[in-house]
Amino acid sequence: MAKRDYYDVLGVDKKASADDIKRAYRRLAIKYHPDKNPGDKEAEAKFKECAEAYEVLSDPEKRKRYDQFGHEGLRGAGVHDYTHMNVNDISDIFGDIFGDMFGDIFGSRRSSRRGGGARHVSRGYDLETTVELTLEEVARGVEKTIEFTRQDTCPDCSGSGAAKGRAPSRCNVCGGSGQVQRAGLGGFFQMVSTCPQCHGAGQIITDPCRKCRGKGLVPKKRMLSVRIPAGVHEGQAIRVAGEGEPGRHNGPRGDLYCYVRIKAHPFLMRDGANLVVTVPLSFTQLALGAAIDVPTLNGTRILRIPPGTQHGTVLRIREQGLPDIRSGRKGDLLVQTAVEIPKRLTPQQE
Repeated sequence: MAKRDYYDVLGVDKKASADDIKRAYRRLAIKYHPDKNPGDKEAEAKFKECAEAYEVLSDPEKRKRYDQFGHEGLRGAGVHDYTHMNVNDISDIFGDIFGDMFGDIFGSRRSSRRGGGARHVSRGYDLETTVELTLEEVARGVEKTIEFTRQDTCPDCSGSGAAKGRAPSRCNVCGGSGQVQRAGLGGFFQMVSTCPQCHGAGQIITDPCRKCRGKGLVPKKRMLSVRIPAGVHEGQAIRVAGEGEPGRHNGPRGDLYCYVRIKAHPFLMRDGANLVVTVPLSFTQLALGAAIDVPTLNGTRILRIPPGTQHGTVLRIREQGLPDIRSGRKGDLLVQTAVEIPKRLTPQQE
């Protein structure tokens, strides 16, 4: 099967910056990671495909060769073959190649051992939700109550995953360490990877809890009050630390990202910190001038139309726009004139 274009795999433009590529990979890695899609072979294949694309596009030299010669240009460039690779090995390879990025997303799968059998603490997944705002709320900032679902400790087993009165047993593959050694790529070195049997826990649940089915976690709805600063933009993310999924083995929770969605206003459109409104005027009002009511976010304002104003003229009302999220300085309201052509003429007009 022919390989897809790496830029298409990550959904980025060929001129994308390194940060854009990292953000795109991060989002897709979270979406398709096997831990979130157990047993889903299609998701696993996409996860591996994204990993391969990210390895190439995040490396300046490999990316240059790929841009010039495509997939053929990567022969001998040291790109891993992810298709037949174990997912746990991919996690370890990313830890070596990309530093702590993979750990930032899924939490490090490596233990800081203080003797054999240390359990592998990992950070929880991040969660995403949307928060819908009106332009009025964007202008002043607002406290919004959001509802979302996240995983919480199972009340029946207290998070152990085992049935009441039963305890997990030590993993017989890794001996309780949570890690196994295997030959690395090409067989030239040893690689330490997460145990495929216990997934780094060092323990096996033989009699799982019926409520959580051995996961130790159950979905639970949560209400949370989030402060949205004035001047936010469409698609901007508000990060709430520690409100994501719980980490493994008492690891820290991930974060919650609230993505802003702004409702359309019936009259006003946004242009950066400015607001734009189009007002229909008659020929007479444009020719002779007039005083008209203009809608703003704070009610109506009277605006004087100078005599001889042309169709499409833009008039400005100072500081009636939105605040800049960084400086707090307010934009303006831009009033664009438009000739209103009557559908029917009066006898005098005829």
